[in-house]
Amino acid sequence: MTDHNDDYVYDDTTGEWRSASEMAAIKASAGSIEVRDAAGTMLADGDSVVLVKDLKVKGAGQTLKQGTVIKSIRLTDNPQEIDCRHDAIKGLVLRTEFVRKR
Repeated sequence: MTDHNDDYVYDDTTGEWRSASEMAAIKASAGSIEVRDAAGTMLADGDSVVLVKDLKVKGAGQTLKQGTVIKSIRLTDNPQEIDCRHDAIKGLVLRTEFVRKR
């Protein structure tokens, strides 16, 4: 059950309003998962990454080219995936093996 007196905080990464306790839990859990790019560099929420190979995007009928910059990534529960946005594709999930930290 949620606390109705809980303050809400705007999450810049997702663009959503979340409860302060939920944001604290997200930050605590994000610190416990190590997410690394193709070169082994640690990734964090808000980082920019570059694609290391051409990727066909399922359902969008597009190909993201090598060297494409993806800004403001968001870590997921899976250390092998990141959630991100691209100008042409919303709700994009990429495997960390195909990105390098910029």
